[in-house]
Amino acid sequence: MFDFFKKDKTPPKAEPNNPLPIEAGVSKSWAERLKQGLAKTRNQLGSQLSSLFGGGKIDADVYEELETILLTSDVGVSATQHLLDDIKGRVKRQSLDDTVQLKSALKDALSDLLLPLQKPLETSAHQPFVIMLAGVNGAGKTTTIGKLANHFQSQGKSVLIAAGDTFRAAAREQLQVWGERNNVHVVASEGGDAAAVMFDAINSARAKNIDIVLADTAGRLPTQMHLMDEIAKVKRVMDKALPGAPHEVLLVLDANTGQNAVTQVKIFDDALGVTGLVLSKLDGTAKGGVIAAIAQARPIPIRYIGIGEAIDDLRPFNANEFIDAMLD
Repeated sequence: MFDFFKKDKTPPKAEPNNPLPIEAGVSKSWAERLKQGLAKTRNQLGSQLSSLFGGGKIDADVYEELETILLTSDVGVSATQHLLDDIKGRVKRQSLDDTVQLKSALKDALSDLLLPLQKPLETSAHQPFVIMLAGVNGAGKTTTIGKLANHFQSQGKSVLIAAGDTFRAAAREQLQVWGERNNVHVVASEGGDAAAVMFDAINSARAKNIDIVLADTAGRLPTQMHLMDEIAKVKRVMDKALPGAPHEVLLVLDANTGQNAVTQVKIFDDALGVTGLVLSKLDGTAKGGVIAAIAQARPIPIRYIGIGEAIDDLRPFNANEFIDAMLD
């Protein structure tokens, strides 16, 4: 029934080119890649702001233009109003009178909005630490799992992958490839019950003293209520296999979806109690501003962001580096 894919129980050691744990900081090369990955957002948002902040009197027309720029960058109505109110307050308190000064005011306002979302995922409290991944079809869950496996192994942790998308053969095959590439176990079942796969995978991880379980789930639309009920059942089964599991529920969001990402956060959070977000495919969108909309609507920690296809193009979220890459 279940297939186990493995090569060696010993996790590979961290290599110099592997992603560093967040405690070690973000390398210059990553900062450059982040800026490159956010080029589409920066070209739209940053270039328009550069023109607006080129100098001149701060007046109602400037605020109106700033509002338009933020809205067209998918910051969202609520977050845009929040940022405008914040900036106006800074202008008054600091007696700013030239639009050149507005850029730092916007950066500070964005920092205050996004910094609460910068909460690195801590996995040391449980062994195994079970991470359940959810999201709509095409959000990038499978690729994210492969990158997370590499990320955790770079920290010296052992990993097991549970292929909970039991009906989509391509998903299982992709995870098996990631498993072989990362030298980790993959527990899978063809056409079986996803809850049973999770139960078996967690028990296997406990028996083998695995540090991290990455549990994939089938993609589903938030409007498919029967599928949302099914994923809630999968979560309950995890708790039966290991009380308290899953210890983290990660929702993977495709940044290209813009404001739809905010809707997904709300619905999946209501159904599952989402504890962390992964924002993927930031390199392919001009809608990076949606991160502000999420922060305003449902401020769930953004654990990781993805800005490319390489195995180490997924890193912990750093608010100020993200803002710099988006605007400068």
